[in-house]
Amino acid sequence: MNSTNKKIALYGLGTETERFIQSNANELNIVGLLDGYEESGEQFGYPIFSLQQAIEAGVEIIVVVARPGSCKVIAKRIKDACIANGVEVYDVRGNNLLEKKQASYEFSNIATYTKDDLIKKIDESDVISFDFFDTLINRKISDYTDIFDLVAKQVDVKELSHIRIAAEKELSRNSSPTLLDIYTWVKEKLTGIKESAEELASIEFQIDSKMVVPRDDMTAIISYAKKHGKKVILTSDTYYTKEQIEELLAKCGLDIFDELFVSCEYGTFKTQKLFSYVIEANREKKVLHIGNDELADIEKAKEYGIETFHIYGNNSLLDALGGMGVESIAESYSDKAKLGLFLSRKFSSPFQFENGAKIEINDCFDIGYYICGPMIVDFTQWMIAKKQELGLDGILLCARDGYLLEKIYNRFCEDKDGFYFLTSRISAIRAGIMDENDIKYVDSMKFFGTEKESMLVRFGIDEDVAAEERNVLILEKAKDKRRNYIKYIDSLKLPDGKLGVFDFVAKGTTQLFLQKFMRQPLKGLYFLQLEPEFMADKGIEIESFYTEEERDKSVIFDNYYILETILTSPMPSVDEFDEAGQPVYAKETRSDENLECVSRMQQGIMQYVDDYLEIVPVSMRQQNKKLDEAFLTLIGKLEINDQSFKNLVVEDPFFGRMTNIVDVM
Repeated sequence: MNSTNKKIALYGLGTETERFIQSNANELNIVGLLDGYEESGEQFGYPIFSLQQAIEAGVEIIVVVARPGSCKVIAKRIKDACIANGVEVYDVRGNNLLEKKQASYEFSNIATYTKDDLIKKIDESDVISFDFFDTLINRKISDYTDIFDLVAKQVDVKELSHIRIAAEKELSRNSSPTLLDIYTWVKEKLTGIKESAEELASIEFQIDSKMVVPRDDMTAIISYAKKHGKKVILTSDTYYTKEQIEELLAKCGLDIFDELFVSCEYGTFKTQKLFSYVIEANREKKVLHIGNDELADIEKAKEYGIETFHIYGNNSLLDALGGMGVESIAESYSDKAKLGLFLSRKFSSPFQFENGAKIEINDCFDIGYYICGPMIVDFTQWMIAKKQELGLDGILLCARDGYLLEKIYNRFCEDKDGFYFLTSRISAIRAGIMDENDIKYVDSMKFFGTEKESMLVRFGIDEDVAAEERNVLILEKAKDKRRNYIKYIDSLKLPDGKLGVFDFVAKGTTQLFLQKFMRQPLKGLYFLQLEPEFMADKGIEIESFYTEEERDKSVIFDNYYILETILTSPMPSVDEFDEAGQPVYAKETRSDENLECVSRMQQGIMQYVDDYLEIVPVSMRQQNKKLDEAFLTLIGKLEINDQSFKNLVVEDPFFGRMTNIVDVM
């Protein structure tokens, strides 16, 4: 940053800006101050102006005086205007905040540490102090300010989120406020909020309580310190009272501290005088402070003679990886919730460097959770919206891909009108063949096996038959299979109106043959339709989550197989139905290991669905296929160490194909 003579504006109005001015005013040509919430007035002897006014005044460089996480948010907010007008943007450490970072999938150019490194430091100390947020716990959202959007939505005051941020900034300049202080200020600035300041503070705390999750390995670190006779304390910058922090600690299984130093109880931050109280309470003791914030937890603690250990918060780890191709795509609250769920799981442990620099997936549960979960969530929302738009009376979640979808659909949809429907290409064809044209259609699809094997697999006929009698026998058998299938359908007591039919990735063959003998009209709702022109003259209706145009411009076609593999039922494919209308299943060809792996991944998806539903209100749920795709493509970019996943086999009995999953990755 060559800035000796260039006009500079500082972004930020806090005490750190004042300190920066005192240290650098004689060397830098500072002409004014910027802030996201104030655009006029004066502070520290400089005018406050808007970004546009700064540009018009010829500002060439903006220095953001804020913590790393806030710098990223601010840079994103002012990026477009600065680039358009040739304004450079840096943080106080000289990092170019407008520089586009290359997505990476292994750590490089980052200081690393291990659990043993931290334990060694603990062994050398008497008192172990821990930061709380982003050190001991994560939130299920990407930035804590996203919580304010939820508060605003709950009290139906859109402006609240903006004012809530401004209130915290204003009240934090000279002291550490409580949440009640903040909302008292908000109430003074905003009219029309029926809730009291106490009620608003309670709403925010209750929402945040749902967000917090303990970081992996940190409970063990605290337990180690306690076991070895160390005094364990918490030193946290927060607007939550001591009692509220104790409640969050208990929720996360971390209520084992000897003493809490909570900033709002002392009226001062770690960047101000909070560490002085830690020192006063632990005279002649060697104190080690562990935290994620380079300024508040490391630099400021060292000023008080406290030993430090810097561990990374999940956002810092993501930043070190250039956002991993996902961060830049997250725009809406729903997107940020998805990003937060990913971060809270992927970077739950701060010890990411134990086995080298590569980013790993060690448990196939995670493949379900953050690789597949986002896409499945958005597809389900699309399917429900389509059902409502088209006035459908229900949706058939067709086996086997519909096994997990039925559970997810009915989690989302209050109507509970999603029906798990036993079918398959084979069972639909065996029952739905009406004439020789239907047989010709089936024969046109290549089978990787002998004619006798094809007759058994596709038509359920296990007997030698002369060529001239083949079609007559197929049609005769189809009548019996159709009658049995209808018994099964009748047992479901389906609605009489038009029904949606879910298929994952297909041409529409199953729907085509079902429609021949089902009395309800059917509308296909597919994830992706293959070769739609193939069904154009067949008289069936299909809409697809991914259109042809979207499919051709995206990476979904290269990665959908992982979703298809995971969604499948633990039961084998259904071949047909017996005279009682009960399913007759094919022989199971999957190994126990394969089935257990699929079950584990499905558990991951269901946990993701539950987490998403808990933190994203109905009115704030949005679809973002690009973000979903970015998560899905991580399957080919991260190091997968779960051998059970590598041993998976993708099967397609209709075509007689079996493929190892590693061969299609």
